[in-house]
Amino acid sequence: QGTILPAPNFNPIMDAQLLGGALQGISCEKDVLIDILTQRCNSQRLMIAEAYRDMYGRDLITDLKENLSHHFKAVMVGLMYPPASYDAHELWHALKGVDIEEKCLIDILASRSNMEIFQMKEAYLMQYNTDLQQDIDSETSGHFRDTLINLAQGTRMEGYADPSTAAQDAMILWEACQQKTGEHKNMLQMILCNRSHQQLWMVFQEFQNISGQDIVDAINECYDGYFQELLVAIVLCIRDKPSYFAYRLYNAIHDFGFHNKTVIRILIARSEIDLMNIRQRYKERYGKSLFHDIKHFASGHYESALLAICAGDTEDY
Repeated sequence: QGTILPAPNFNPIMDAQLLGGALQGISCEKDVLIDILTQRCNSQRLMIAEAYRDMYGRDLITDLKENLSHHFKAVMVGLMYPPASYDAHELWHALKGVDIEEKCLIDILASRSNMEIFQMKEAYLMQYNTDLQQDIDSETSGHFRDTLINLAQGTRMEGYADPSTAAQDAMILWEACQQKTGEHKNMLQMILCNRSHQQLWMVFQEFQNISGQDIVDAINECYDGYFQELLVAIVLCIRDKPSYFAYRLYNAIHDFGFHNKTVIRILIARSEIDLMNIRQRYKERYGKSLFHDIKHFASGHYESALLAICAGDTEDY
């Protein structure tokens, strides 16, 4: 359900040549970069980078960084990372930048599968020669930190569901929303980070039966800060990941006067996974298409690149 698919009749050598021409000319031909890099899947882009290195003896990412600027550069360079490396890159900057970007940590760690987390941790270690969990430990604090570290272990059970313990877990969650002690917070995050998706679906249903309240409403009522945001993100991702990302994009576009980093990160990271579904949820929930809203807030080649990744239907224009 991605918007970027493998290009048919793919020729990495020809693409590398066109990119070389676009980057080495007097003025950088940005339209050529957009046409090629947003219309090839990630594995094809990596093959182009290899062909580019063979042809010019230069690194494509370095050349993109040198020739481009601002948000357009962030999009073009971001497209060149393999998915796990891109997640690692975003996490590193979120942890080690001037200010910690908690929302970036939440978006990535609440939504990735065990396998994606394992690959991302490996990429993080290779790229930055440091351990992701250690960096989370040193840069964040409190129950927010504990929950992030738990998610970063990538130890969620898979496929297993036990109806007999669902009511028990729901009871623990309900108590955690009433009592709010450190021990209760630990139990709450342990259940949300380690139970399988199938199990949690049943737990959320049981929670509704016990408390007469939706789990998200209960968390919002009882907790605050980034700990609360992270718990809600976990629940929303388990229920429907595309809806979660549609909601995050809408907030990034409307609440912060266009939070470029968030929009770029989500579009690139989901472009080959579920961006079509995200677009659909966005339109259903907010009445306007994602394409329309990006067009309204971005401009120039940056806008063209985002729109090419987002892709649109005729009625979106």
